[in-house]
Amino acid sequence: MPAADTVVADTRRWLERAVIGLNLCPFAKAVLAKGQVHFAVTESDQAPDVLRDFERELQALVALDAAKRDTTLLAIPNALQDFLDFNDLTAKAERLVRKRGLEGVVQVASFHPRFVFAGTDEDDITNATNRAPYPTLHLLREESIDRAVAAFPDPAAIYETNMQTLEDPGEEGWKALGVGPSP
Repeated sequence: MPAADTVVADTRRWLERAVIGLNLCPFAKAVLAKGQVHFAVTESDQAPDVLRDFERELQALVALDAAKRDTTLLAIPNALQDFLDFNDLTAKAERLVRKRGLEGVVQVASFHPRFVFAGTDEDDITNATNRAPYPTLHLLREESIDRAVAAFPDPAAIYETNMQTLEDPGEEGWKALGVGPSP
């Protein structure tokens, strides 16, 4: 079980080198530079406990002004190593957002070391757009997404651009980023 500070450091390195460094999310750089990204780690090793920690982070996010905390990355280093189990938990997290009356306020994105898009092979490099060093639930404010998308010339092109960004250097280029968990 990695220490929480190691998990945060690994997640931050992934955010800086892959997500921002490769410009996979053109909106991430500004919130990180402004100190509005909250890195959280659940030490839970069972899905129900992870969901409880997710709810705590959800409540903390909406309780703060976006200028203080715009987004939260909840890393899950000790549970949900199986991608399908993680996918099930992501659906439960999304239901929890709806149950709390926060649909349209907070959106959940998911990242996993073994993320696989439907219709792709597991070793397809394009899956790396959603691969993080640990299973991670990303809580995003819908209002911030709307503002960012409105300011971006062609948000629909991001997905296709990301695919090309990863295909060019391939698996070797991804590995060279050093964005996996610390040994």
